[in-house]
Amino acid sequence: MQVPVGKPLQGMAHHKVHDDEWTGLPLSPDRDDKTRHLHPPSTAATLNLAATAAQAARLYPPYDPGFAARCLTAARTAWEAAQAHQDMFASGEVEGGGAYDDAHVCDETYWAAAELFLTTGEQTYLDALRNSPYRIGARDPFPPEGFSWQQVAALGRLDLATVPSTLPEAERDAVRASVRAAADGYLATAREQAYGIPVTGDELEWGSNSAVLNKLAVIATAFDLTGDQRYRDGALEGLDYILGRNALNQSYVTGYGEHPSHNQHSRIYGHEADPAFPEPPAGSIAGGANRKVQDPKAKRMLFDYTVDPPHHPEPQFCYVDDIDSWSTNEVAINWNSALSWVVSFAAGLQ
Repeated sequence: MQVPVGKPLQGMAHHKVHDDEWTGLPLSPDRDDKTRHLHPPSTAATLNLAATAAQAARLYPPYDPGFAARCLTAARTAWEAAQAHQDMFASGEVEGGGAYDDAHVCDETYWAAAELFLTTGEQTYLDALRNSPYRIGARDPFPPEGFSWQQVAALGRLDLATVPSTLPEAERDAVRASVRAAADGYLATAREQAYGIPVTGDELEWGSNSAVLNKLAVIATAFDLTGDQRYRDGALEGLDYILGRNALNQSYVTGYGEHPSHNQHSRIYGHEADPAFPEPPAGSIAGGANRKVQDPKAKRMLFDYTVDPPHHPEPQFCYVDDIDSWSTNEVAINWNSALSWVVSFAAGLQ
């Protein structure tokens, strides 16, 4: 997805690739007959590549040093390309795939600079961190609604707080203090919510389980930094919600709990729509309660149309384990990555 050296826009990353029309479900990949398009490069995608490739370059040397070296080259090249093309934004086209548009990339720049600094220790990237709107004492990288693919500065801040580096002690202490402050804020929210989750009812929207899990990652990191049991307990209580301690007694993770989801919105794992297809594998997480309930199937099942306007239940009840409920029961890689992080934390506790 990275434009080769020697080509126009070299080093930039293409924003996405997907079909020109939405496909039906279920559908095996080899049966997809739609035309697939490679979309133009974007600054956001390029900085995301710089960040993730820099992190891979730091983590892979013991296992595959050749791959790690290629990742570092890709990360450096992407960083330079993004600096040369700072305002190439995705079009927002949604036919056949999500838009994933992002016209504000200072958070991506901060994350990329953090990962490149942690991997290389070079002054260029430290200077970029110190000049960022997200520098210490400036804009808070931890939004009240939690970080997401569109707000990634927190990813850089979390790694700066936990990965050994040459960051001066005073700056490192300030970074860690900001993580603790964010975790304290999320715990304060959790104390006011049913079942102790760090999100409000208004925040239970599309992919709400990922919002819960991303906030739990911040809380869990605060425990790693301090050993304070409040953070440990808060992280585990939030995970309880994901695994079934919620208004529906619903485990949102396939294969786990007494009443787990098993009809997630997926083209490949479409057993509910066609028994010839498999069910989702154990360990995949559903999007979760969504107070806005955008899909027709969930609206029919949840709304009371005997009143005007139609009444729908409280936010935690706005979920349907049905393959056609794409607004509550979708499965996505960025949600599962958050689940993987949090359960890894829980599994590592003594």
